[in-house]
Amino acid sequence: MSTRRAALAFIFVSIVLDIVAFGIVIPVLPQLIKGFVQGDAARAAEWYGIFGTVWALMQFICSPFLGALSDRFGRRPVLLLSILGLGLDYFLMALAPSLLWLFVGRVLSGMTAAGFATATAYIADVTPPEKRAGAFGLVGAAWGFGFVVGPALGGVLGASDPRLPFFLAGTLACVNALYGVFVLPESLPAAQRAPFRLSRANPVGALRLLRAHRDLLGLAAVSFLYNLGHTVFPSVFVLWAGYRLGWDARAVGLALAVVGVANIIVQGGIVRPVVRRLGERRALAIGATCGTLGFFLYGITPGVALFWLGVAVYAPAGMFNPSLLGLMSQRVGPSEQGQVQGANASLMGIAGMLGPGLFTAAFAWAVRSGADWQLPGLPFLIASALFALAGILAWRTTRPVGHPSGVAVP
Repeated sequence: MSTRRAALAFIFVSIVLDIVAFGIVIPVLPQLIKGFVQGDAARAAEWYGIFGTVWALMQFICSPFLGALSDRFGRRPVLLLSILGLGLDYFLMALAPSLLWLFVGRVLSGMTAAGFATATAYIADVTPPEKRAGAFGLVGAAWGFGFVVGPALGGVLGASDPRLPFFLAGTLACVNALYGVFVLPESLPAAQRAPFRLSRANPVGALRLLRAHRDLLGLAAVSFLYNLGHTVFPSVFVLWAGYRLGWDARAVGLALAVVGVANIIVQGGIVRPVVRRLGERRALAIGATCGTLGFFLYGITPGVALFWLGVAVYAPAGMFNPSLLGLMSQRVGPSEQGQVQGANASLMGIAGMLGPGLFTAAFAWAVRSGADWQLPGLPFLIASALFALAGILAWRTTRPVGHPSGVAVP
């Protein structure tokens, strides 16, 4: 028990530090790109979009590969090398003398950040099935905390030098890897490891794995719909808040911080008792319902008051993903946890590639000049529909049936 707690503590700290490091560069990366294109805002925006797409593409390609490696060689070496690689990559970007070097850095960053799938598999290894949703909730809280602290810290540091946040991000990641060398035990015994096959260590092979297990493909579709809908926040929130609510950067930052804190409270403190009392299936349904209603309120809001009501309604949506991950992890054995989490991360990568184009195009169409009517909240209404569809599919897919192990699935 003490070993499991120590391992979960490391994973939590690791994800916090890595997401803080990732978030630190968000406010300054556009500035750095702009400096390489002679201050041309249009070209900088184009390159920033390319960087984001390529980063998601690397997640899509590399997550199953690293997941399969961890099933063969253990979680510890893959996780530590991924963290170390991420740190060295930040130093590369900090020292980048040209846009090409910076681009290479983002490619490598997407590859090494794919190691988060291994962290998820590690949690599945050391946590009993009935407690995994709560553990995944803590991971979600770590993500939320990192995204609250990271961008704020990056904005402060980047005001003096846009390269300084990259140096700090690299330092945090490398220190985290060193910390893990001393405290992180291996979670996957040699007897439970699976042989490495290149045919399974790629996105296509990972999707075959999802088809091979009952209900897993349906849950993977739910994960894709959820993640696609969730990309509405990074895709258009800043544009929408400025257009509909008249907010400046400071107000937008404050609002996102509040949303992040609410997410931390739900995933860090509410998921475990709700899942323990109601089970993953009902907790997932609550999350889907609140996400659907919250996004709907964002989409129709005429002003600030309804927006904050939407924030409150949306907050329990933080129960959706931990419950979903818990259900997915229960449908495979120890030797396939890395592969299934890698496959899920690949689906997240696809959503990350498709979402920005979908939601920015919807926003542009909805606020086009000369139109008889405008609906700036259209992207959030689309996200609301995606959440509703995910919730319906999840409820149908997870109807109580006999689990392969003989234990009833909640």
